[in-house]
Amino acid sequence: MKNERSWFEKLLRGLIMVTGFYIIYRGSGILAETGWMKRLFTSKKAVETMQDAAISTYLPGYAAILRQRPKNSVAGEWMRGFFPVLENWYTQTGEQGENLPEQTEEIEVQSEEDSEDVEEFGDTEKNSDTEKNDDTEKDVDTDKNGDTEKDVDTKSTEVGNDDKMEQLTETSVNEGDTEQETSSENVNEVLSGRIQVDIPEQLKDYNYLLNHYFIVDSDTVTNADQLDAEELMAEDLRIEKKEEPQILIYHTHSQEGFLDSVQGEEETGIVGIGTYLAELLEDQYGYQVIHDKGVYDLVDGVLDRSSAYDYARMSVEQILEENPSIEVIIDLHRDGVEGHHFVTEENGKPTAQIMFFNGLSKNSAGQDIEYLYNPYIKENLAFSFQLQMAAEKSYPDFTRNIYLKGQRFNLHLRPRSLLIEAGTQMNTIEEEKNAMEPLADILNQVLSGENRESSG
Repeated sequence: MKNERSWFEKLLRGLIMVTGFYIIYRGSGILAETGWMKRLFTSKKAVETMQDAAISTYLPGYAAILRQRPKNSVAGEWMRGFFPVLENWYTQTGEQGENLPEQTEEIEVQSEEDSEDVEEFGDTEKNSDTEKNDDTEKDVDTDKNGDTEKDVDTKSTEVGNDDKMEQLTETSVNEGDTEQETSSENVNEVLSGRIQVDIPEQLKDYNYLLNHYFIVDSDTVTNADQLDAEELMAEDLRIEKKEEPQILIYHTHSQEGFLDSVQGEEETGIVGIGTYLAELLEDQYGYQVIHDKGVYDLVDGVLDRSSAYDYARMSVEQILEENPSIEVIIDLHRDGVEGHHFVTEENGKPTAQIMFFNGLSKNSAGQDIEYLYNPYIKENLAFSFQLQMAAEKSYPDFTRNIYLKGQRFNLHLRPRSLLIEAGTQMNTIEEEKNAMEPLADILNQVLSGENRESSG
């Protein structure tokens, strides 16, 4: 009888502990989703801390398992399946089951905490939290402050000696992407070659290049070998115009809207902007474009971005299988930075500013994230950088600095893959459409090789 009682007490204690864990974790999530948490805390970091504490307190053994080898642990996989909230925690802590340490490597520019808000289509209210979860930069999740990071709610960081203010982002990005390898067909795909180029001497200075053209999120690191301007400009990214599909445009976060978007009207959101970009590339520049209007961030009619990158990847892979001629992939987003209206003037028209966003598949300790393998990181970076340089020459105020984050964002599907942030929730539809015109132009410059004509 005593043994039975002891067993029953242990079981009861276990149930109470698990119930307590769930109440704390889920309760904090509900508060955050309903907006109450924003009133209580100035940063989502408080929410993460509470959730992490709940998991570490009530399930310390399994928390340790998830932190160490999340994708290779049978016990860890079982626990995430049995307790769905663990999968959310696993995703929110950098897709590695652990909060990454502060950055200590040679990065000279740190981002500050961004957040990609989970908002309804056309909703212009953004959380002013200074943190990256929710994909940050988007839901950009695993943000940790570095030594030089400025803790500002407006997400702007001063970089460079010329007092240039670079605006950070919100990337929508809880990348639920856990695929270990790309198909052998994609891995074997090669670029047409390299081109000898001359670049300004200042671009050969890594520190200058880093401070003036990039923003590095604190969840990752880079170095002079990776950001070598000569190497990036030498990549031959030209494609031949054909009668078969060459460019794919899609939207991982299809419900992103603008200041004057109308809920339920696709053409007034980011998908409508993608339609206009596709038309410009086809009608004005002669490329064959597929525009995928698939919805990947709605589940049963409810906005849910936790697995949007997984859903999008599966769809894009199917499109690529059916259209192997596609060489360029563009995931078009709109940024979500509280209180910022990124606008300039191009061709006499108000124009939303854009930002190229790259995943490095590397954590803040400089280690490769193996389950987010991307064989095309170098080509991805070259594509963004050559577009950035083309924009600097033709439309000097059009682009913000290139944002580098530790994850992958499905950029492994083709060498010429882009994630583009066009404006924010505070831009108008007109400003967004106007931005597609210079964007189409610089895309054509790089894909046709026109950007090489007076380089140096």
